[in-house]
Amino acid sequence: MTRITFLGSGTSQGVPMIGCKCPVCRSLDPKDKRLRASVLVEHEGLSILIDAGPDFRQQMLREDIDHLDAILLTHNHKDHTGGLDDIRSFNLLEGHPVNIYCEKYVIESLKREYAYAFAEPRYPGAPEWMVREIEAGKTFEVHSNSWEDRLEWVSGVGYQHLPASEEEKALHPQTVKILPIRGWHDRKGFWPVLGYRIGNMAYMTDIASIEESEIEKLKGVDFVTVNCVKRAQHYSHFSLDEALNFFQKVGAKYSYLTHISHLLPPYAEFSKELAAHGVLLAYDGLKVELE
Repeated sequence: MTRITFLGSGTSQGVPMIGCKCPVCRSLDPKDKRLRASVLVEHEGLSILIDAGPDFRQQMLREDIDHLDAILLTHNHKDHTGGLDDIRSFNLLEGHPVNIYCEKYVIESLKREYAYAFAEPRYPGAPEWMVREIEAGKTFEVHSNSWEDRLEWVSGVGYQHLPASEEEKALHPQTVKILPIRGWHDRKGFWPVLGYRIGNMAYMTDIASIEESEIEKLKGVDFVTVNCVKRAQHYSHFSLDEALNFFQKVGAKYSYLTHISHLLPPYAEFSKELAAHGVLLAYDGLKVELE
């Protein structure tokens, strides 16, 4: 079984947007309160987070999440990476680093934004990550963070790395294969972004264009998401018509729209409109289970 939890379903500024007095931002419906886009995928015994934006801490607390094996990053924008410092809580409680998987350019961006987490000597208490480079179109394997070094805290010094025990490694012997799907965060192929296919589900966001050959890699999934920030064409995101066309091409049993802005209708109204197209509207806290 695979369980998907929408931790956030909002655009880069979230909903409500700071200072906005539009009907959507002033809505009292909890489903119109949207944190920055992120999902937790629980698959074959592993807990895999896709993106860790500025609302990461709030999302972890709201869903009572106390374990992560890996984080997959779609791209390097702040609304998808801004919460990575809060990995420190998992380091302390679990005593292991957290695996992060992303493209090379994202790693270089993390080194600039979180220089203290890569510097030597390491600042005591800096987040402990195992950052692994991946490439679009090349399947990679994710394993449990219990396979990583055991972290032992030394006051005034920081974490000491010790080999994980055989007992810890035996807790989660399996690995999960993941296929990264190439999309573009613009219409000219300048800003790369990755979506991920995990078993019979796929998570895509922040896409303005995608090649037909990449859509073919999504065929056969039961569940797929994609982004939409407004009805009309946008320079870095699907329009509503483009998102609906994408869903039709993929042909998944469950198609969810996410990365929603205040420029689209409130949940109650918009979900009814999408239902006529066989499409569902995500909201924060929504859980979907797949066989």
